[in-house]
Amino acid sequence: MNKPIVDGLESDLEGKAELVRLDIMTSVGRQAASMYGVRGTPTLIVVDGQGEPTLVQMSLVRPGPVKNQIEQLLAQVQ
Repeated sequence: MNKPIVDGLESDLEGKAELVRLDIMTSVGRQAASMYGVRGTPTLIVVDGQGEPTLVQMSLVRPGPVKNQIEQLLAQVQ
């Protein structure tokens, strides 16, 4: 259900922000989930340039808040 939404975000944000998908069944995915305190899947986390989470969405991804948060982060670095 989230895949088409995340695919759309990836397309919309191309060249602006990097979208990384992690599988919690891999060691890297488990490390990231532990580091960011992921309690369920799917979870979408927007992180700033220092790796600090600025937005966390669990379950259904809402693209509007994600895009808004990324635009705010981009405005801070320009």
